[in-house]
Amino acid sequence: MKILANIVLFLFIASFTAVAQTSLMIGSPAPAFSGNGMDGTCNDLSELRGKVVVLTFWSTRCEICRHEFPKVNQMVKNYENRNVVFLALTMENEAKVGAYLKKNQLSPTILPNSFGVVLQYADRTADDRLDMGFPSFFVIDKAGTIQYRSSGFDQTASLNAAIERLASK
Repeated sequence: MKILANIVLFLFIASFTAVAQTSLMIGSPAPAFSGNGMDGTCNDLSELRGKVVVLTFWSTRCEICRHEFPKVNQMVKNYENRNVVFLALTMENEAKVGAYLKKNQLSPTILPNSFGVVLQYADRTADDRLDMGFPSFFVIDKAGTIQYRSSGFDQTASLNAAIERLASK
């Protein structure tokens, strides 16, 4: 009987560990969120149905982000009239982001104070810590499904290909 109890306990703990390591997969529904942009405008993912939505998670302290944003800015310009929305989400507050924007241009709509959204989109480690590299990119199709995700340096070519494929449908 004690062995059975230990097996049940082990399976119970293992199931939580497996859940803690799950991540948003391609084909998963995008978690709903809303947040205010730097201009105070509310941006609600559910209201963007029918458009391709590109999420970029970033930080003012991220050197890779600084390197990648000129390419992202160019994509924003290239998709200007094609039903594609670019949102750049950061956990930092308006003051920190505002100071950063004085020296760095970012064309996507910026959503500061987005810690709650990061919690929804970040992977989790076995010990339930957040695991999200910056920048992280998610592309959500017109129906609200995640169709692309990546993170790190030099991901903009594959990001652009994913956007083009979805924007052309």
